[in-house]
Amino acid sequence: MNTAVLTTHALSKMYGSRQAVKDLNLEVRGGEVFGFLGPNGAGKTTTIRMALGLIRPTEGRVEILGSDVLTDGARVLPRVGAIVETPALYGYLSGRNNLKAFAHMLGGLPDSRLDEVLDLVGLAARQKDKVRSYSTGMKGRLALAVALLNDPELLILDEPANGLDPAGIVEMRDLLRGLAASGKTVFISSHVLAEVQQICDRVAIINLGELVRVAPVAELVAGEGEFVLTLDDPALALELVRRHGWGRTARIEDGALVARSPSGRGRDLVHFLAQAGVWADSVEGRQHSLEEIFLSLTTPIGTAS
Repeated sequence: MNTAVLTTHALSKMYGSRQAVKDLNLEVRGGEVFGFLGPNGAGKTTTIRMALGLIRPTEGRVEILGSDVLTDGARVLPRVGAIVETPALYGYLSGRNNLKAFAHMLGGLPDSRLDEVLDLVGLAARQKDKVRSYSTGMKGRLALAVALLNDPELLILDEPANGLDPAGIVEMRDLLRGLAASGKTVFISSHVLAEVQQICDRVAIINLGELVRVAPVAELVAGEGEFVLTLDDPALALELVRRHGWGRTARIEDGALVARSPSGRGRDLVHFLAQAGVWADSVEGRQHSLEEIFLSLTTPIGTAS
């Protein structure tokens, strides 16, 4: 599905003289898991709050499911589920009664819907326990259950993995991928970049309130035509490769040769070295981590001029 589910048009927000978001243009497509990344203070939560109609933009607008959030929010926002910052759960109530309380705010829902979302987030067996006894991961899943109560078409999640242990992060990843597979669109703001790399189809990176990159994750992390070779004598291999124009950027990293190929294919680089009597034990395309890309495109808070 390529229909735009969430679109921002030249979206900007000023707080006094400080520009929190500047001329932001995004398009999130139906059925994808979309990552929204940036350092602390980059404008991520401000953007999410504008998208949900919680604050007004200084300029620009947000459309969700084809409708302007400011002028038609009462009609379109009930089709959105959201977790923004720390969810306000009631620790003295059971998990199920928390859902009942939130369902009441939505005008009431049948018990069967509560059963569905409890089962979906894996809390059916603990639904009668008080939330104060839940682990951080369980509270995160209950917050997601609240966001799913109205069976939304779009989920907007601000740091859904915040405070989760590794097992909880994996559970959240599997749950969100399952929701996307069922046809829902998932928009995630997260600092857990390794997890974003595994779960998201595309990501947008903002820095100091401005969009700096939007791309499929696979495209971002793909190496720039380089290969990593393990061999007995990487220094000799480096010397051989650097004699040619295509090999001038070759280098040794962590004891392995990183180099381009004369043809762009790894097997031809292996063949070139073999003709010189240098045999590779392994060869694989070099990939960047999303964290490397993120750090190369952003400015840590406190270092901007």
